[in-house]
Amino acid sequence: MATHKISTKFLSIERVEKIIDRKMKLELSQEAIDSVQKCRAYLDKKTDTEKEPIYGVTTGFGSLCNRSISKEDLSTLQRNLVISHACGVGNEVPQEIVQLMLLMKIQSLSYGHSGVQLDTIQRLVDFFNKGVYPVVYQQGSLGASGDLAPLAHLSLPLIGMGEVYYRGKKYPASVINEKFGWTPITLQSKEGLALLNGTQFMSSYAVWLLMKSRKLSWMADIIAAVSLDAFDGRIEPFNLCVHMVRPHAGQITTAAHMLQLLDGSEIIKRHKEHVQDPYSFRCIPQVHGASKDSIQHVQDVVETEINSVTDNPTVFPDEDIVVSAGNFHGQPLALVLDFLSIAMAELGNISERRIYQLIAGKRELPSFLVKNPGLNSGFMIPQYAAASIVNQNKAFTMPCSTDSIESSQGQEDHVSMGANAATKCYLVVNNVEKILGIELFNAAQALEFRRPMKSSPFIEDFVAAYREFVPFVENDTYMHELIQKSIDFVNGVHVVME
Repeated sequence: MATHKISTKFLSIERVEKIIDRKMKLELSQEAIDSVQKCRAYLDKKTDTEKEPIYGVTTGFGSLCNRSISKEDLSTLQRNLVISHACGVGNEVPQEIVQLMLLMKIQSLSYGHSGVQLDTIQRLVDFFNKGVYPVVYQQGSLGASGDLAPLAHLSLPLIGMGEVYYRGKKYPASVINEKFGWTPITLQSKEGLALLNGTQFMSSYAVWLLMKSRKLSWMADIIAAVSLDAFDGRIEPFNLCVHMVRPHAGQITTAAHMLQLLDGSEIIKRHKEHVQDPYSFRCIPQVHGASKDSIQHVQDVVETEINSVTDNPTVFPDEDIVVSAGNFHGQPLALVLDFLSIAMAELGNISERRIYQLIAGKRELPSFLVKNPGLNSGFMIPQYAAASIVNQNKAFTMPCSTDSIESSQGQEDHVSMGANAATKCYLVVNNVEKILGIELFNAAQALEFRRPMKSSPFIEDFVAAYREFVPFVENDTYMHELIQKSIDFVNGVHVVME
C-alpha cells in the first residue's frame, strides 16, 4: 500500500488527486513530528510562565476574548468550544470531501504553528487511514473565524462524540473508537481552537472542485469537437495563427486541443457551403480557454491555501511569540470560488447553445435529430432540460463573497461567506457535468446523420465507447435513462490532459 508522508513538501492538487485515487495511507514525517512536539512543548511552557492573557489559550473566544480562564479549566474550555460550535445544519457533506477535510486539517496542523498534541494529529491520521469519516453538515460556516461549525463536527469524534461513517454505514463515534481501541482525546490548551479555526471546509471543497473542473474543462473540448463535426462546422477558427495574436494561454491550449481532436476527420475537411459558424462553435477557444485560465488562477490560490497555517492564534516557538491575527479569514477562497462558479457555468452556458443549434434542423440535420420528426419529438426536451440547468446555474453564480453579516457581538464584523461560495460552486460544477452529458447525447446522435463520412479517429473511438452505454435513438423512447447514462459516461471517462 502506497504511503504519503505529511511534511513541508509542497502539496499540489495533482498530488492530492494521487493520494485519493491510489487510496494512499498517510504517515507523519519525522520533520512533522518534531515540529508538532516542539510547538506543543513551547506552548505548555508559555502558558505556565506568561503573565499576559493569550487569546484562545487562557481566554475565552470571539467577543469573550477578555474573559480569563484559570489553568485548571483550560482543557474544559477547549472541549466546550468543540461541543458548543458543532451547530451545523442542512445536508451532510459528501464523504469524499470529508476525507479531504481530514487531509487538509492534518497538513495545516503539521507545520508546528498550531500547538496541538501529537496524539491529536495522529488520531486524525488514523481516521483517514481507516476510512472513518465524521458526519459534517454543509451549512453553518461564515468562512471567517475559520469554518467553525463544520470543523467542530469533524473534531467531535476525537473526544468520543458525534457520528462517523465507516464502510458506508453511519455509527456513533464512540462505537468506532471502541472498535479500534481509540481512547477519546483529552484536549489541551489551544487545541480546540486549532481544530476549529482554519479554512479546511472551504479548501477541501475547492480541491474537489478543481479536480472535477479540470476534467470537465477538458471533456468540454472533446464533446464540443463531436458537436462541431456533427454540425458540419469549420476548422478555420482553430488556426493557431489567430490565437497567437491574442495569446491567452487557455485560448491557445483549447485551439490546439481542438485541432488535435479533429485531426483526420473527413467531415471537417469537406467543402463547406456556409462561411461562418455560430459563436457557440466559432468561439470555443475564446470561451473554453477563458475558463481554463480561470481554473488555473483558482488552482494557484487554492494550492497556496492548502500549504498554509490557517488557525489562530499562530505559535512561533523560534521567535518566542504567540500572535493573534486573521489567517482563518476565507476571503482568498471566497473570491476564487465565486470566480470558479462563473467560469464553470459558462462552459455549461455555451454547451447548451450548441445543443440548441444541433436540434434546429440546420445543415441537413433533421429537426430534433430524429428521422421522423412530428411523429417523434426526438431530442426536443433534452434541450429543455439543459436550458433549465443553465438557468439554475445563472442563479447560483450570484456571488457570496460580496456579502458579510456581523457576528460575535461585533468582534467578527466582516466575514467571507466562503463556505457558501464553496457549496454553491459544488452545485454549479455538478450541473455542468449534466449539461455536457446532454450535449454529448445530442452530438453523438447528430454525428450519425453524417454517415458514411467519418470524423477523426479519436472522435470515432470516443463515440464508439459511448455507444456501448447509450444507443442511437431511432424513435421516441424513455429519454431520462439515456440522459443519465450519458451523464454517467462523462463522469466515468478518464481523461489525459496534455
